[in-house]
Amino acid sequence: MAKVVREHLIKALASGEFVSGQEVGKQLGISRTAISTHIKALVNMGLDIFSVTGKGYKLAKPLYLLNKRKILLLIPQNKNCIKPEIEVHSLIDSTNDYLMRRLPNQLTQGQVCLAEYQSAGRGRRGREWVSPFGSQIYLSMYWYLEQGLSAAMGLSLLSALAVSDAVFAVSGIQVQLKWPNDIYIEGVKLAGILIDLEGQALEPSHSVIGIGLNLDMPVEAAERIDQRWTDLQSHSDTKIDRNALSAQLISCLHTRLLQHQSEGLIGMLDEWHTHDIYLNKRVKLLTGERVTKGICRGINNQGALLLEIDGQVKPIYGGEVSLRGDE
Repeated sequence: MAKVVREHLIKALASGEFVSGQEVGKQLGISRTAISTHIKALVNMGLDIFSVTGKGYKLAKPLYLLNKRKILLLIPQNKNCIKPEIEVHSLIDSTNDYLMRRLPNQLTQGQVCLAEYQSAGRGRRGREWVSPFGSQIYLSMYWYLEQGLSAAMGLSLLSALAVSDAVFAVSGIQVQLKWPNDIYIEGVKLAGILIDLEGQALEPSHSVIGIGLNLDMPVEAAERIDQRWTDLQSHSDTKIDRNALSAQLISCLHTRLLQHQSEGLIGMLDEWHTHDIYLNKRVKLLTGERVTKGICRGINNQGALLLEIDGQVKPIYGGEVSLRGDE
């Protein structure tokens, strides 16, 4: 019931006009006090709502909500990109978790889940992904791995390249990439990738690729982030349309997945190295309490980090590791 009430309030408030709590309460069969409680919950999600006695509740500025029909219309037409099944949710726990719960029979190849707000957004290594309402991109795509989990090597890297493609298409901004799953602008984090997998190494398996991208971060939400961050709108003089960016992300991710399916990472290595934030720079690799220092020499065609230590180049595969600069 709470979700229904909050979704109703969001749609009513989206235009930026005043909304009467009493009238909404009558429509939904609940008290004005209950409406007030739900308004407070929406404020906690990152919505800037104020109230005026005798007028009701109003957003500080109108909401431009994600729209499934608009996104489908904005997906570029090309021979490789199909029109995927898309779901747009106002409120969800996690777009990745939602698709993972529907495995294996309730999903189609390339199916997408988008959300305005995540109550339990996840980053790598169990970290919270701060997910304020209606201002960012939270997108997950399902991809069937016919050749098993071994085909998952490099998914985070191709996904980061897809984000780079999409950001450049809508804004003309060139991003930087950090192995294995981060996207930066001017050395500060813009977006992250989270890959969830289910299956066996040598049997057909399932993957869900999650993308969290900071588009227009509200000040209140920013206070909860425990690392340096940036958002795309801060680097663009023109307003970026979330529906257009979502459409480009879907198209670019689908195109990169097909490329990976046919040729692996080989054809993407040069592009990755062009955007690699640490290429030929001194870095440190954190694995639990252990710190390994060396020089980043890019990635190989299996998606491993190439780390030069004492003149020897060693491939480092993913897992519970974190890469940092060591200048």
